[in-house]
Amino acid sequence: MNASDRTPADLLRTALSADPARPLLTYYDDATGERVELSVATFANWVAKTANLLQDEFSAEPGDRLALLLPAHWQTAVWLLACSSVGVVADLGGDAARADLVVTGPDTLEAARGCSGERVALSLRPMGGRFPQLPEGFADYAVEVPGQGDHFAPYAPVDADAASLALPDGGELTGAQVVERARADAAARGLEPGARLLSALPWDGWDGLSAGLLAPLAVGGSVVLAPRAGQLDAAARRQRAEDERVTHTAD
Repeated sequence: MNASDRTPADLLRTALSADPARPLLTYYDDATGERVELSVATFANWVAKTANLLQDEFSAEPGDRLALLLPAHWQTAVWLLACSSVGVVADLGGDAARADLVVTGPDTLEAARGCSGERVALSLRPMGGRFPQLPEGFADYAVEVPGQGDHFAPYAPVDADAASLALPDGGELTGAQVVERARADAAARGLEPGARLLSALPWDGWDGLSAGLLAPLAVGGSVVLAPRAGQLDAAARRQRAEDERVTHTAD
């Protein structure tokens, strides 16, 4: 942990400098059987590439608003940290018509068409696969992101006291407030460095985002993100917690 961290992107940089090889986010889709494990270094690489895509290809600038129409997913986590890296406001479940850019999954394409700016679609297929047929009017994230640079530097400094995250309940947080709340949540949950939290919460508000990414990140912990774990019986959930060395749960 670094007391000087004031944005979510700062938290990731601290995690990367401390132990790049440790697991950061393990994602389960219990509808498909998919399991993806991302180390800090791998996750940070995805974030850097996505931030470069935002800044260089889509000309996003600090203060721009991005409607994030994605479920709890490892790629959603990447986009949240990429927005923080550039200074773009991530509007969770936001109105695409009021956004400068929109990022959508396959189930919210029609809502995303309301955006007059750049539109990015994610198939959310296993292993970050491409769309078999790209929806008209959208860039395919899986096609666009691999060629981006592995390191990111913002053209303009990111203001930790500027808006960073907009929530579905209408609340809006600065980068510094996101970090402060994440640290407070981590303390309330008893999370410490090395903690491993299994979260089955949806990302439809602060509680899900905090448990499923931000609070563990704030204290040097890691996440097992399993939003469809409700499909498992009690024995299977206990076995997963044992296999993944889970220390805390949120569901």
